[in-house]
Amino acid sequence: MSIALWIVATVLVAAALIYKRASLAMFSAGLVIMFAIGSAIDIVGPVLWVILAIVLVPLNLAPIRLNLLTKPILSAYRKVMPEMSDTERDALEAGTVWWDGDLFSGDPDWKKLHDVPKAELTAEEKAFLEGPCEEVCKMLNDWEVTHELTDMPEHVWQYLKDEKFFAMIIKKEYGGLEFSAYAQSRVLQKLAGVSTVLASTVGVPNSLGPGELLQHYGTKEQQDHYLPRLASGDEIPCFALTSPEAGSDAGAIPDSGVVCKGEWNGEEIVGIKLNFNKRYITLAPVATVLGLAFKMYDPDNLIGEEEELGITCALIPRDTKGVEIGRRHFPLNVPFQNGPIRGNDVFVPLDYIIGGQKNAGKGWRMLVECLSVGRSITLPSNSAGGIKSIALATGAYSRIRRQFKLPIGKMEGVEEPMARIAGNAYLMDAVTMLSTKGIDLGEKPSVIGAIAKYHMTEKLRSCMDDAMDIHGGKGICLGPNNYLGRGYQGVPVAITVEGANILTRSMMIYGQGAIRCHPFVLKEMEASAEQGPEALKKFDKAVFGHIGFAMSNFVRSVFYGFGGHRLSSVPASDETRKYYQQMNRFSANMALLSDIAMGKLGGSLKRKERVSARLGDMLSYLYIGSCILKRFHDQGRIKEDLPLVHWAMQDTLHKLQEAQLEMLANFGGVGSFMRAVMYPLGRIAKRPSDKNDHKIARMLMSPNDVRTRLGEGQFLSPEGHFGFLEQTLQDVIAAEPLYDKVCKAAGKRFSFTQLDQIGAKGKELGVLSDDEVALLERTEAGRLRTINVDDFAPEDLLAGKAAFDYALKNLKKGEAA
Repeated sequence: MSIALWIVATVLVAAALIYKRASLAMFSAGLVIMFAIGSAIDIVGPVLWVILAIVLVPLNLAPIRLNLLTKPILSAYRKVMPEMSDTERDALEAGTVWWDGDLFSGDPDWKKLHDVPKAELTAEEKAFLEGPCEEVCKMLNDWEVTHELTDMPEHVWQYLKDEKFFAMIIKKEYGGLEFSAYAQSRVLQKLAGVSTVLASTVGVPNSLGPGELLQHYGTKEQQDHYLPRLASGDEIPCFALTSPEAGSDAGAIPDSGVVCKGEWNGEEIVGIKLNFNKRYITLAPVATVLGLAFKMYDPDNLIGEEEELGITCALIPRDTKGVEIGRRHFPLNVPFQNGPIRGNDVFVPLDYIIGGQKNAGKGWRMLVECLSVGRSITLPSNSAGGIKSIALATGAYSRIRRQFKLPIGKMEGVEEPMARIAGNAYLMDAVTMLSTKGIDLGEKPSVIGAIAKYHMTEKLRSCMDDAMDIHGGKGICLGPNNYLGRGYQGVPVAITVEGANILTRSMMIYGQGAIRCHPFVLKEMEASAEQGPEALKKFDKAVFGHIGFAMSNFVRSVFYGFGGHRLSSVPASDETRKYYQQMNRFSANMALLSDIAMGKLGGSLKRKERVSARLGDMLSYLYIGSCILKRFHDQGRIKEDLPLVHWAMQDTLHKLQEAQLEMLANFGGVGSFMRAVMYPLGRIAKRPSDKNDHKIARMLMSPNDVRTRLGEGQFLSPEGHFGFLEQTLQDVIAAEPLYDKVCKAAGKRFSFTQLDQIGAKGKELGVLSDDEVALLERTEAGRLRTINVDDFAPEDLLAGKAAFDYALKNLKKGEAA
């Protein structure tokens, strides 16, 4: 064996052991064996053995390693570690790490993902969707809600209370429905397809609110008093967190609660004097009980030695003296009940604190744990439900609406946005399926919740833009027959709430993910905060594990960069195989880039928001891709669904790839070097093809099983806009051969308009039956209703106070006459 061959063999053995994440002892043994082989063939002499010993002995002998290597590393680590606020620490410690941890490992365990049980509804949950949920969708007229009343009618409010829509999360022992997170998601998706106001009104009490906080943290007395009343609808809850000075930075709320003595029910007690000014509070104008977050102080040490106790949560009845409530905000013509709450010197007992006095100062931890769950359900589900309905409607409209003598959906320019809408509808529903199933398995996925909230609301925004472009004038003219406009107007509301999307992307996703999901960073941080020999040992284990982890991902990235990902093990042999393998490659890349960013930037990484945002994008797209593959697997790998899977995966992986390349392009010389390592053969992920877009657009314009699965669970009753469109679509498809028959008999190509007259012509020519003529007449009525837009007398567009003043003015005119 030549020296060169031995060197190559030794490097390959070392690389293979690093790739496989072998232990330090096994790696050292591998090198010793290769050096022994080198000695046997007179390649390795004493000098090389001495060098090997100098490297391996300190690494493998713990006492030497701890003093010679670990202590200096720990000292340097403590100097660069940024200070962490209490709210940051609570946010990091709250929630759980689930599949997001696997994605951060650089080596996802796809069997683990596939073994997650499929999300399914119970018989009771199905009955609710098909019964009360269907019924309330029939009851609601969104134009009446958004224009005429700026609120839901009283009978709808009462129905929601009677059928316990506000009690989906409350346990049955308190009179609630105790639905799974997946069932809550399905309900919200169906409601969102009908009305943003309806979905928001139902979603908030089942998300971050007093009900959830009480069940997790309330005292027995609080639970027994409030939960049955919340379940029955006798109490309407809201939760007041955000303030004019603290929106996305909710931890900076200025609202205060000072422990003091005061009079309560004729007696002097120790209580809390509250001063608060809240805004953006959903259901506040109609709420009867307010969850309130404030910073609690005890300057006179009436309940303990600490003067600044921290953020605290309390329950305040609406009629408490000093509470100002009832005024409304008006969010972008989507008038769900939302408004401010103020209070000046509001005195309440200590037992108003959720969980009692022992939970004073623990409010932020309570909130972030509950928000991680609610953020995974409400807005992602509302977004997915809205776009599922819009996907079906856009497909139907594109077949019914004709320009230049053909359905507009057959134009290539329209096919592209149609494919985006359908592909994202498949993707977004996949994300809600996996995320809610994780919650039902007991997870509190804070990182996944941030990913789902940000990306689903952003995708809703882009899809609504596409739908509006396709619908044109039909979309922009508001009125009773417009099913798009209010949703389009309301998109920024979802973008803004529960943490503004800009900050969610640039700070929250990776800010939490880098520490929570990384297998070693949190352990290093915890060990560095401790003192003594045990802390050194903990840090030693974490830091050398981290070094091995980084080396493994470097070797994987090099190997995968030259196409080695195609040899990586995956659980599928069909057309999705390449996606699993690309995900393996991108996972290793992301884990390596994360370590490089943390190593290069240290504590300043939290201020490098564009770097953080791109790393967050990588983690997000890995999670989204996992959801798509999981859905396809759970639904039986139905071949007909592959165009949607291809679009969703190709779009996701291309965006993931570009996030990596954008980071590398803005990371100086290190970025240039890592691009050469990760992409030596160039890009690997391509955008969805025109051919696949064409398949999806055609699928979306005709009734079929794929289209049915895409819109599964949405409100499609004939009483609603979308059910009417579905029926008209079927009628148009059935009318097309009849139209052709009449044209052929007449020897003339008519325009596909005035179908009632074409029916009469067919009857005259003797080629159509009475039933066929009736079908053409019905189709023409449906076609006209679909393409026409509403118009109004000027006074009919007046709403609220203006309409009242107009009516009063006319009444006075009549009296004068």
